[in-house]
Amino acid sequence: MSTSYHIRLDKEHHVFSAAHFITFSGNICERLHGHNYRVACEVHGELDENQYVVDFIAVRDELRKILDELEHRMLLPASHPLIRVVADAKEVTATFLPDGRRWVFPADDCVILPVANTTAELLANWIGKRLLAALEEKTGSRPERMQIGVDENNGQWGVCEIAGDSAKN
Repeated sequence: MSTSYHIRLDKEHHVFSAAHFITFSGNICERLHGHNYRVACEVHGELDENQYVVDFIAVRDELRKILDELEHRMLLPASHPLIRVVADAKEVTATFLPDGRRWVFPADDCVILPVANTTAELLANWIGKRLLAALEEKTGSRPERMQIGVDENNGQWGVCEIAGDSAKN
């Protein structure tokens, strides 16, 4: 008989509000809009000397720090093939190349993420990798795997599962 353990955090205060737009079907770019995102996570691993996978408080606090970086920001993709994002000290310009649509935002209002599109799935991946690294730094050990869910619209979840050793890449 095999036994495995994980913890799950799905707290009301693990939320953030942000704006974004995504592309789909190859070359369609949706309108700028926002969500009140909610984030839940599961951390899987062996029990430690305290008989828990990881301290709930460590996960709670580190996840909150990551979400605070996204709070009330414009989320932009750094590596989208059809969206060019150019930033300077004052502003960020995003251009959808196929039709030339252009948005200009104050630099302090933007987060340029290392993703190809600001979908819930890729936000979950980015948050999960950041959380795994933060937990390793804080606790000295890396969880075996983590599942992060990002809910963008009351029941529409993008979920990503990350193996602890793959998140270093």
